[in-house]
Amino acid sequence: MRTDLKTLLLGASIGIALFLGYSFRPSPVAPAFTYRQFSTIESVVPGGLGRSRVIISDQGDQEVGKDLMNFYSMVGINFKNIANNDRIIVETINQYVGEGWELHTVTTGVNSAAEGKGGSGIFITRYLFRKPA
Repeated sequence: MRTDLKTLLLGASIGIALFLGYSFRPSPVAPAFTYRQFSTIESVVPGGLGRSRVIISDQGDQEVGKDLMNFYSMVGINFKNIANNDRIIVETINQYVGEGWELHTVTTGVNSAAEGKGGSGIFITRYLFRKPA
């Protein structure tokens, strides 16, 4: 009988210790981040008539833009323009990464204004960066 009581007390002590150990642990704190974003708008208007840009909102919410080339020229797709745009976008990403920002999310979208009519449209890509606050 005495052994049963000792076993019961030992089991209860372990149970209480485990309960107290898990109950009073500090809750994990989610890290706080600062976010920054830039967007690219690339025109697919035939004939090179569209406008393409990188749009950046700086810390003071002022818009800063860099010109991009249109996907199309008068004779069709202009691969040099696409390569130029890629270079500018990668340079901008590398600049942010060099400043300590982490590329967190990339979101893309297409808007075709006159679908089926040989019309126009844009490709938009948003690059969201973050770093610990």
